Amino acid sequence: MKLLVATARTQGRRKNDFHFCVEGELVWIGMVCTADEQDPDGGCGCGRAFGGLDSRRSTTTALVAEVPGFSAGDYVEAIRSSIGHQGWDPSLAEEIAHGQLELIRDWPPGTVVERRLDEFVPRPSREGDRP
Repeated sequence: MKLLVATARTQGRRKNDFHFCVEGELVWIGMVCTADEQDPDGGCGCGRAFGGLDSRRSTTTALVAEVPGFSAGDYVEAIRSSIGHQGWDPSLAEEIAHGQLELIRDWPPGTVVERRLDEFVPRPSREGDRP
């Protein structure tokens, strides 16, 4: 199954990149706080971040990866468990999982993705490349 995982690939392309997740852990696209809701480069960082499901840390880059042995139900449960422990409404897990799967549907494994609020785009593989 194709899913988003944390990656350090292409870190540093933006001066405010960060990578505090465990490399390869599943990530989710979390909510954006009021400090960042108008500016992905705001001080919080949540407007440009993906959240690690296990570490509960964040990264500004995610990788589309083929994760063997995962079903759609497993993915929903992973999200439900993590967001529930983080204090979010776990009943949102199915909607979140579906949205993320739809987002990456047309991107091949190996694509590095960045977030700019509600916009998600592939990052170029090399500096100077266009996505």
